[in-house]
Amino acid sequence: MKGTINIKRQILLPILGASIFFTTASFQNDFFEIAKQIEIFTEMYKQLNMNYVDETNPADLMDNAIEGMLSELDPYTKYWTEQEVEKSIINRRGAYTGIGAVVSTRDDKVIIVEPWKDHPADVAGLKAGDEIIEIDGIKLAEYKENAGDLLKGSADTEISIVYKRQGKEKSAKVKRQAVEVNAVPFYEMATPEIGYVVLSKFNEKASRETKAAIVALKEKGATKIILDLRGNPGGLLSEAVAVSNLFIKKDKLITSTQSVVEQYNKTYLTKRPAYDPDIPVAVLINGRSASASEIVSGSIQDYDRGVVIGARSFGKGLVQRPKPLSYGTQVKITISRYYTPSGRCIQALDYWNRDEDGNAVRTKKEDYNVFKTVNSGRTVYDGGGVQPDIELASAAYSPITTALLKDNAIFDYATEYYYNHQVADMDSFRFTDTDFNDFVNWVERKGFDFNTETESAFAKAFKTAEKEELDDDINSSYKAMQEAINNAKKKDMKDKKAHDFSLFIL
Repeated sequence: MKGTINIKRQILLPILGASIFFTTASFQNDFFEIAKQIEIFTEMYKQLNMNYVDETNPADLMDNAIEGMLSELDPYTKYWTEQEVEKSIINRRGAYTGIGAVVSTRDDKVIIVEPWKDHPADVAGLKAGDEIIEIDGIKLAEYKENAGDLLKGSADTEISIVYKRQGKEKSAKVKRQAVEVNAVPFYEMATPEIGYVVLSKFNEKASRETKAAIVALKEKGATKIILDLRGNPGGLLSEAVAVSNLFIKKDKLITSTQSVVEQYNKTYLTKRPAYDPDIPVAVLINGRSASASEIVSGSIQDYDRGVVIGARSFGKGLVQRPKPLSYGTQVKITISRYYTPSGRCIQALDYWNRDEDGNAVRTKKEDYNVFKTVNSGRTVYDGGGVQPDIELASAAYSPITTALLKDNAIFDYATEYYYNHQVADMDSFRFTDTDFNDFVNWVERKGFDFNTETESAFAKAFKTAEKEELDDDINSSYKAMQEAINNAKKKDMKDKKAHDFSLFIL
């Protein structure tokens, strides 16, 4: 009986939600179509749950339906569970209660990526590369939920952890504490005149911490500032405006947003006098600098306020806003596109006009549009991220390096290298050619399965050949091609050493 009530509740919710949709202006023209589709969906949902040959799980069916619907849109429009809503709040506020470490969930393990100095994980002796396999008696291999959530809890509560370090099992007790996540994890004098600030995320503390870092550096003698946004994935749009405002004068346009929903068409101006409108600024970006990072670097560039250095940024010109749903869940919806002061939209991928395989189309260089900077009229372009004023080959990751990073090969090798090469004096440390060749052989020996786009295309073609029963005829050629690609990848790693891997060696 209880299950029937739950099913009825889930059937009724979309119908009740429709009443909200109908009050929104942008839906008025589609009033009948929305009502029709909701009625069809709820009837089908009911029939499936009542009549399918095997027992169904209503929640799983609904989750799959939601995922299928959102898969046709851009990847930033997402459904958030209660736990994911809580995680987004933590990311925005920059504070939570836990062990004070960056962790990565891989299969049935939680990997310590970075224990923060003097925080619980560090105090307990945990190090980067440690594989947590058990938390408070719960074996992660048997745990079906997000294992990383087990590390969070009330302040001053203690958890028992079993972990592996270089194949050996160890245990530790860790007392959770309130943890502040710094938007600016590092700042220091790079030279007697140049201050260097790393801004890693745009949470609610980003502009405040960036200003505090610059103030401290100026007190040490800094007359120039490097703002490092490499790898910064973005965050709060309001904080991007506030960070730009540190260097750009009051009442200047930083970004504008445009949408089919009129209420989302807005302009964002600087609200305060600039902290320092004259100090020379260099902004560092790369292919993983996105969203709010691109708003800051784009505004600095468009006002000729500083120089942008590195590699073309990611190209995310879309703005999301979370909308509350029932039972503490949310949907994060792409509501608009944003534009830099010169009028550029730097969105790189077109999710609304896909290729024959359903993949988003990347804007081609020949299709970039020309814009002019606000102050000096310099030529800048839209369409594919922020293009630096000074491009550095070493700042752009090649596909092979991106694949190795994605599969954690570089992190895992660095962890193993650390334990096999204890260095007493880091100033004398050198990563030699012999070490690099060992890395290349290690990747091959470990069998890391990182696929290039070329491999994926050949694999897809071979699957088609199997369906058409042509695989026997081309099998030997396909294997020869795979071997050739593997050799090419190995060669490509060596070719990219001078550029890509210098970032990690340094």
